[in-house]
Amino acid sequence: MDNNTEKKIITPYDILLSLCDSVSYVMSTATHHEIKYAPMVQQISRTTLRPDIGTFVLFTGSFSGMVVINFPREAAMEIYRGYMLSMGLEEADLAPNHTSDEVANSLGELMNQILGNFTSKMSAHLHSRIEQSQPKMLALPHEVQVSIDMALDNPKVARITFKTEQNNVFYLEFTMDDTTFMPVGDLEEHEEISPDDILAEVLGNS
Repeated sequence: MDNNTEKKIITPYDILLSLCDSVSYVMSTATHHEIKYAPMVQQISRTTLRPDIGTFVLFTGSFSGMVVINFPREAAMEIYRGYMLSMGLEEADLAPNHTSDEVANSLGELMNQILGNFTSKMSAHLHSRIEQSQPKMLALPHEVQVSIDMALDNPKVARITFKTEQNNVFYLEFTMDDTTFMPVGDLEEHEEISPDDILAEVLGNS
């Protein structure tokens, strides 16, 4: 195998990095505030839903896995407020606390956008299709932890810490099959079409 082929091998940690980029991009864009992830991966034994708000999504296709994001209340409210204010909602109309349905619904919508961005990139990189489930949201009391088991062969499980602009943290947990992807020929990556480019083209032709 030559060095050029080795550079094209995609590992579970490459996929995790792409997922983290999607989380950072979508949430930063939605809230108009920078959201970054730590440059360290923590290996863990299983994914767990934790207080105060936990959300998870399953995906299948070229590989199977699960994404969990756990939001402490401070991070949940900061992201919710930033998202709603950027959408034009007035401060007086915001939900008062993290247990409100509006907060969970907003975070669930962001999770959907994150996974849509991620699966689109992965489909282009891997020349295949990846399906996602609808995000599930749970507002959890402090004493409850819910573990989710998924039938994977020798799974890779990791946790990444994210930090908001106000220095609140939340955590992404990720599990997937321990598998790698390598090219068997000269494959060109599928072109990703931007929704903004499509809209510009339509407006230009009207």
